[in-house]
Amino acid sequence: MATPFKKDVMFYRFSAYGFLKNLRFFEPFLILLLRDTGQSFTQIGLLYAIRDVATNVLEIPTGVFADIFGRRKSMVMAFAAYIVAFIIFYAFSNFYLFALAMIFFGAGEAFRSGTHKALILEYLKQNNLTHLKVDYYGYTRSASQMGSAVNSLIAAAIVFYTGNYRYMFLAATIPYVLDLFNLMTYPKWLDGELSPDHSRANLSAQTKETLAAFGAMFKHADALRAIGNSAGFMGFFKSTKDYLQPILQAYALALPLFVSLDDTRRSAVLIGVVYFVIYLLTSYASRNAARFSRRFGNLGRAINGTFLLGGIFLLIAGLAAQEHWAIISIVVFLGFYVLQNLRRPMNVGYISDQIASKVMASGLSVESQLTTILMAVLAPILGALADAFGVGAALAIFGGGMIALLAVVKVRESR
Repeated sequence: MATPFKKDVMFYRFSAYGFLKNLRFFEPFLILLLRDTGQSFTQIGLLYAIRDVATNVLEIPTGVFADIFGRRKSMVMAFAAYIVAFIIFYAFSNFYLFALAMIFFGAGEAFRSGTHKALILEYLKQNNLTHLKVDYYGYTRSASQMGSAVNSLIAAAIVFYTGNYRYMFLAATIPYVLDLFNLMTYPKWLDGELSPDHSRANLSAQTKETLAAFGAMFKHADALRAIGNSAGFMGFFKSTKDYLQPILQAYALALPLFVSLDDTRRSAVLIGVVYFVIYLLTSYASRNAARFSRRFGNLGRAINGTFLLGGIFLLIAGLAAQEHWAIISIVVFLGFYVLQNLRRPMNVGYISDQIASKVMASGLSVESQLTTILMAVLAPILGALADAFGVGAALAIFGGGMIALLAVVKVRESR
């Protein structure tokens, strides 16, 4: 299918960023890795919450940093923090040092969140392509999901051949160093309007101006609902998505395959293959997000409909896991992943219609901030529920909560 825009050098560099950024080899195994070190689901939830609180605390200052000093510098800071986190996870194994690693990881998320999207939107603005933002972002996000698909196979191979989850953190530093150099050499004009005067007085004035525009977003009901809808879905999705891992592990160990191997290697094969399929489908979904949204008549209707469907999927996945119908739970989880990647380009396009381009980095950071607030609250609750009642029951409860949340974050559906 032909793209509605020209694929120039920056298109491929934006795509390369997403591809390399998603080579986080540990992600398909993160909960299993933490469980392997003796952490309970509650402790895992607390680690996730520490990461999200660190991200949340730093969201506003890092958004202002991006608006004042430039989005490219913000991205460089992000990847430096990620690499430090990976090294700590590789070298140590106790809860408190994992918590420190999560703080560095959260710093990376805060510097990165919304910033690269703002770089892309600045590129579209300068090239008179803003009317194609859903298409363009969908295609570049497709490369990110393809990176996740490749990531799954490489991660499974690392676990299979080493029998150890830890090496995935060391391996992840390689693509992140490559991406760091890619970002450092982005054109300067992608930073947008920056003042050459970095005096203390000017920085103070710039900060006040950015925060004023930032605060104005909270007076706009449509912008708030758009951000809340996106953040709500992502909060539930990111809090629950890794719980597919123990479901896959239990299913893999129940199959009469590779019985001569240890449990870690046996589960790695199925987990790698399933995540590979998931990310192939989510890559296709991202590429076709604009076409999908047009079937609904407008973005608002598509965003509301997919939010409701996501809650239903999560509810079914939990009930199926509780009844040990692993295949149904895995398939429905796959649908949940696809929905998130159909929604993401639509959400970015919808939100960008509500926010001034000058503070787009800060505006998308608001969305990320609300997401991390939700995740910081939801992750420990989900972990405690999983320890008390089982993973399936915890997911089903969260599915019901997500459906109820739609009443609060439903966006305007008019054209």
